[in-house]
Amino acid sequence: MEMVMTFSSSLSSSPLVYPIIKLGTVFTPQIKQLHALTSSSRISTSLPKQALSSRSRVPIRCPVKCSVSEATEARTEKSQLMRRQDIRNIAIVAHVDHGKTTLVDAMLKQAKVFRDNQVVKERIMDSNDLERERGITILSKNTSITYKDTKINIIDTPGHSDFGGEVERILNMVEGILLVVDSVEGPMPQTRFVLKKALEFGHAVVVVVNKIDRPSARPDYVINSTFELFIELNASDEQCDFQVIYASGIQGKAGLSPEKLGEDLGPLFESIIRCIPGPRIDKDGALQMLATNIEYDEHKGRIAIGRLHAGELQKGMDVKVCTSEDSCRYARISELFVYEKFNRVPVGKVQAGDICAVCGVDDIQIGETIADKQYGKPLPAIKVEEPTVKMSFSINTSPFVGREGKYVTSRNLRDRLYRELERNLAMKVEDGETADTFIVSGRGTLHITILIENMRREGYEFMVGPPRVITKRVNDQLVEPYEIATVEVPEEHMGSVVELLGKRRGQMFDMEGVGSEGTTFLRYKIPTRGLLGLRNAILTASRGTAILNTIFDSYGPWAGDIHTRDQGSLVAFEEGTTTSYALASSQERGQMFVSPGLDVYKGQIVGIHQRPGDLSLNVCKKKAATNVRSNKEQTVVLDTPLDYSLDDCIEYIQEDELVEVTPSSIRMCKNAKLTKKTR
Repeated sequence: MEMVMTFSSSLSSSPLVYPIIKLGTVFTPQIKQLHALTSSSRISTSLPKQALSSRSRVPIRCPVKCSVSEATEARTEKSQLMRRQDIRNIAIVAHVDHGKTTLVDAMLKQAKVFRDNQVVKERIMDSNDLERERGITILSKNTSITYKDTKINIIDTPGHSDFGGEVERILNMVEGILLVVDSVEGPMPQTRFVLKKALEFGHAVVVVVNKIDRPSARPDYVINSTFELFIELNASDEQCDFQVIYASGIQGKAGLSPEKLGEDLGPLFESIIRCIPGPRIDKDGALQMLATNIEYDEHKGRIAIGRLHAGELQKGMDVKVCTSEDSCRYARISELFVYEKFNRVPVGKVQAGDICAVCGVDDIQIGETIADKQYGKPLPAIKVEEPTVKMSFSINTSPFVGREGKYVTSRNLRDRLYRELERNLAMKVEDGETADTFIVSGRGTLHITILIENMRREGYEFMVGPPRVITKRVNDQLVEPYEIATVEVPEEHMGSVVELLGKRRGQMFDMEGVGSEGTTFLRYKIPTRGLLGLRNAILTASRGTAILNTIFDSYGPWAGDIHTRDQGSLVAFEEGTTTSYALASSQERGQMFVSPGLDVYKGQIVGIHQRPGDLSLNVCKKKAATNVRSNKEQTVVLDTPLDYSLDDCIEYIQEDELVEVTPSSIRMCKNAKLTKKTR
């Protein structure tokens, strides 16, 4: 494939024809010299946009000029809104574990947010206990830095697809994004999702190839794949001319080429100032601010966070809070904050374009508009994608109810679930078939599991059923959600992983080898039902070496029956305390979940049966006390019981089983209403 480049100069009216460049090759220094001229000129290709989807395509980009900001400025003049040049609002988005939070740490340190002698934890933006334990970002966070008299508001976002709702509404607050991509893995499923949303908003994009110091880094492939992704997502020509920065977040270095990194993140800061436009505002217009996020403070109450689109907001000001034009109420701003460095700083007034936090509106919801009392109009409401998985929550009905939990009634459970909806837009709660059952819908099992874990730590005690997909009927045809699954697996385990995904109705559409490490990337389109319980099964099949990532794709025809578990459960048939004598004989039937000395009840799942079908066991049986001398004590060797986490339990259970969640324990049991006949 060949491309002819024409270069139009302001000094000459006739176009100069340059030599034909083979696409996919590394640019020579002579060709790179053209970049210096493009600040006053324009390079255009003679190929149509559709022809750019070749895998060998390498985009030509310039380290000096950013087409995105120029194109945006042109649109600004038409809309007669002004740009505010002293502020930049950016979101940092990426796939999970591509280094967003670590990069933000380095940006904060180099912007002198902390004292030189101040002790700072790693991943300081992950302030939640659950985030630190799991090593992931769950909630988006705001901070800001100042670089050369320009304030940069930074929003760190989650990387898991289950928390995509957080990313979607955060994009309402910003004008540009830093798309962080791993230097080895390249664009992954969540990269595609967040980039698609950012391009729909028309945001400017700066691509940061992170972890460039990894031994197996392949920056050319990553840039190639990222450019293809832009083309696939129908990006405009200006958006396709994205700026690329190569960085090592852990070392705090960045540069315009992978071989020559600077001593700090200066090139990254310069690119943010140059390539991401300032907020477009109506300075003298009527006040408008969209509540994009909500925090809660014990002393200040509800705090609404959002970007001021027009006008000026002042402390003590009377405002109108609108859901729609017909539904408005009045309130007064009691306190006003902006983000400076790592803190919220109280201010008297905020001008349009800045991100601020507002107190005083006790009942404000995400998506509502704080507007001028007389002339204000509501902004368009925030829309997020629909949930795909649902689970039933009910009160605890086990014999151990009330032993460990503080909140155990259906009223407590109902209030807590509906309170979650106030800040978690991607989640839905409905009343179930009975008064003590509620159906919670979310983006995936992890999305709902995080809610369960938070409730458990708050002192709630309840039961949850197995995850089920949300189906629809389209033209009298039953459809179900499908996801794109990406599996990274060593070649020696590829056969067992492919067999496992095939059993779960997965269809492979791409397979490629990665680097010299003998690793293979498999890409599947698979029903969401087939993913339930897959993570543990795929780790077992690959001896813990496979990495699974998924992202929602679309709804498709019902795929038929899928069997997710071949083995049954071992069930206790009486209440009591487990003994080593009983467990010694029970462990011959399968793998146990319990150790000696634990209280169990009738119907509790105490292990995995080694065959299909459930089996009832007596794990509380004691050795008969006789006076026969030959019946001496024998040394009993017990296998180490399986230690299942909350995520593992929810993956394990099937339709007739429940997970009992308390602040101290996680147990599984058979659902008395649906119990099948056991052997």
